[in-house]
Amino acid sequence: MLVQEFLEQSAQRFPEKTALVHGDHRLSYLTLDELSNRLAHGLAALGVRRGDRVAVCLDNSVEAVIAIFGILKAGAVFMMINPTTKAEKLTFILNNSRARSAVLHARKTAELGAEWRPAAFLESVIVVGALKGGRSCIIPRRVEWLDVLPQHSGAVQPLPKTCIDADLAALIYTSGSTGSPKGVMMTHLNIVSAATSITTYLENRSDDIILNVLPLSFDYGLYQVIMGFKVGGTVVLERSFVYPREVIDRLVQEKVTGFPIVPTISAILLQMDLSRYDFSSLRYITNTAAALPPHHIPKLRKLFPQTQIYSMYGLTECKRVSYLPPDQIDVRPTSVGKAIPNEEVYIVDEQGHRVGPREVGELVVRGSNVMRGYWELPEETDRVLKPGPLPGEKVLYTGDLFWTDEEGFLYFVGRKDDIIKTRGEKVSPKEVENVLYALDEVVEAAVVGVPDDVLGQAIKAVIKVREGDSITQADVLRHCAKHLEDFMVPKIIEFADALPKTQTGKINKRILGGVAG
Repeated sequence: MLVQEFLEQSAQRFPEKTALVHGDHRLSYLTLDELSNRLAHGLAALGVRRGDRVAVCLDNSVEAVIAIFGILKAGAVFMMINPTTKAEKLTFILNNSRARSAVLHARKTAELGAEWRPAAFLESVIVVGALKGGRSCIIPRRVEWLDVLPQHSGAVQPLPKTCIDADLAALIYTSGSTGSPKGVMMTHLNIVSAATSITTYLENRSDDIILNVLPLSFDYGLYQVIMGFKVGGTVVLERSFVYPREVIDRLVQEKVTGFPIVPTISAILLQMDLSRYDFSSLRYITNTAAALPPHHIPKLRKLFPQTQIYSMYGLTECKRVSYLPPDQIDVRPTSVGKAIPNEEVYIVDEQGHRVGPREVGELVVRGSNVMRGYWELPEETDRVLKPGPLPGEKVLYTGDLFWTDEEGFLYFVGRKDDIIKTRGEKVSPKEVENVLYALDEVVEAAVVGVPDDVLGQAIKAVIKVREGDSITQADVLRHCAKHLEDFMVPKIIEFADALPKTQTGKINKRILGGVAG
C-alpha cells in the first residue's frame, strides 16, 4: 500500500465528509483528493519524476497538506522543513537531498533575502501567498501556487502509480552528531506500517476528530494528518499553540476526540483555568517527544477525567517505539510502555547480548517501521542498523539506554550520544556550538542538555570569553536567534573562566551539567 492511498480510499468512502479544518477553511475528502491530483499534474509539468525530492517549507496550512499528497501522487519524495529554518541550513538540506523543486511561502522568499542563491539542483520554486513589502530572493524558475494547480472544468484523473511500497515516501531531516542534518529515509512501507500500528492501539476510527497544533515538519505532527486520513477522520490543523485559549476554544467547538501534546503543552494547560470548558468529547490525549513529568499526570487526569492518556516514546528513525496503555499510567507513571503492535523491542549489553529485567542496556527495535537508512550516509547507517535475529535483516540500535521491569514495561535512562531532545525536536550540540564559535569573543563553548520539566531538556551553553573581551547573555542570545531555529537557541547561558577537560583534553560535558541528550 502507498501512503497517498489513505487519502484516496477515504475520498471514495467519505467523499463529502470534512477531512481538514484550518482557520475558516473546511475541505472535504473529495476536494482535498482533487487538489492533490491537480498539484501532482502541475509537478509533473515542472519535470518532477518518480523518486525526485520536493521540499515543503510552510507553516501548518491547507497548502502544506495538499503539497504532501500531491508530491506522493507524482511519485516523488516529500521533505517537510520547518519554516523557521535559516538560509544556510535550508541550502544544505536542498543540496544534500538534490531537491528538484521546493514549495515556499512568499514570506520565506523575502526572509531569505536578495543575496540568497538557490541550491544547485533546484529547478523550480513554487511560491504560496503574496509578498507585502520586502524583496524576494532570486529564484531561477518561480511558479505561483495557483498557477501550478491546472484549472479544469471537470475532475482531474490521478497520475498513473509508478511506485511500490519499497520506494521512498519521505526524507525527514534530523540533527546529526557532526552538526549537519541527516536525512532519515522512510519508505511507503515504513510510514504505512507505523500509521497502521499507532491507529490500532489508539483505536482510531472514522468519527475521530484530531486536533494538531504540532508542526508538520515534526513527524509527530505529520503523522496526525496521515493517521487521520487513514481512518477517514477529520484533522483540525492549527498553526501552533502560541495562543492556547484560542486552541482550547477550537477543541471544544469542533468536539475534538484526539489531542496530541508534548510536555511543553501539558505545562501550559496546567497553568490555565479550564473549569468552564466541556471536554466530554475528548477521548484521548497522547504525549511523546519527552516523558511527561510524573507530577503532571494526576493533574491532567483531574483536568480531563473522561480522557485516556497515552504516554509514548519514539524516534524519527522508526517513528514510534512504544506506548503505555492508559490503564497503566497510574501504576507505572515513569514507564513508556511496551512495543507498539507488529514490532519487537529488546535490550542488549555492549556485546549485543540480550539482558534481563532491571539491567540497563541499549534499546533495539525490530519491525517494518524501521527506516531504510540515512540518506547517502552508509557509515552512519551501519552504526545504527545492524544485523538482526534473522539472516540478512537489519534492526535499529536506538542509542538510548533502557531497562524493563519483570512485566516487560520499558523505562528510559538516557542517551548514549549527546543529541539533545527539547520541545519535541532533536538538537545537535555541535550545531549550536558552531554558531557560538562564530562570535569573535568566544574562545571555548560547550552545549549540553539539562533536565527540564517543560521542555524535556533545556539547552545549556557554557562559554569562555577571550581575555580582554566582553560579551553579555543578551549578545549571545541575539546572535543565536539570528542563526538558529527558535528551539535551538540556548535557554541557559553561563560564562566560565575555563571549561573542564578530560585526560585527553576534550571538554568534559558531564561536569557542565550532565551528559547532553
